[in-house]
Amino acid sequence: MTMSDTTEPTAILAAGTPCWIELATPDEDVARAYYEQLFGWTFAVNRDPATVNHRYNIATLDGWEVGGMYQAGRNQPTGWVPHLAVSNAAATAEWVQHLGGVVTLGPVDIPGRGAIVHALDPSGAPVVFWQLTDSWTFARTLPGSFSGADLGTHDAGRADDFYDKLFGYASHQVGTDGIDYLEWRLGAEPVIYRYVLPPEQAGYSPHWMVYLQVDPHRGTDAVAGQSLMLGGSVITPPFDTPFGRIAVLADPGGAVFSVVDHSCPVDLGVGRAEVDDPYDD
Repeated sequence: MTMSDTTEPTAILAAGTPCWIELATPDEDVARAYYEQLFGWTFAVNRDPATVNHRYNIATLDGWEVGGMYQAGRNQPTGWVPHLAVSNAAATAEWVQHLGGVVTLGPVDIPGRGAIVHALDPSGAPVVFWQLTDSWTFARTLPGSFSGADLGTHDAGRADDFYDKLFGYASHQVGTDGIDYLEWRLGAEPVIYRYVLPPEQAGYSPHWMVYLQVDPHRGTDAVAGQSLMLGGSVITPPFDTPFGRIAVLADPGGAVFSVVDHSCPVDLGVGRAEVDDPYDD
């Protein structure tokens, strides 16, 4: 039985579908300036009872909402985390705990935007679940908007069991040559990916890698170079993959994310996946 078996059948988006991305940052003003210049995002501030300063920044691009940002409190984790759609936040919180996860916040009602649950999955990775309202929008096709997300974990068994039981994902192994890289699908549609961190990354905490699209006329290399000029870092220089040209970047607050230009995929043969050595430098 999956969680969706016990909830309403009228969900706005299929449960388990990425529906938002969110940045917890140690310096809200610095992060805003960085992403405004790197991607052309503009920000509007909403009131949010769940954040330390009761502020929540919604980023837009050409009028479309692309993600959120908030000031992390002292001792709170920072970084990018995707939201996964659910049809009932309260039921999700119960299922998270039943399946071995930990609810760290919520359910919390956000005025005009539904309800959220922050959690740690059983492998230790943070994740947010969002019960959407009719006002939900999320750009996924514009340069500078969401392209995909990988869950990096040390415990494939616990992660797979948790998300499969929560959402009924079908799994398809796309990693080769010793890379354990699963594509999670809803029906025939891939929705998200799971990556087993290699032994040399044993010191890294379980985390999500969020991918943002690059304008092909600009290119991944130019975006990586601009990140450096804006006070960010290039964790992994641009490299070619069957998914396109990718670079792993970090903003001035240390939040790691990837950019990808899907217009130039390269057939590298067996053994390369989108997540090959994402933290190698």
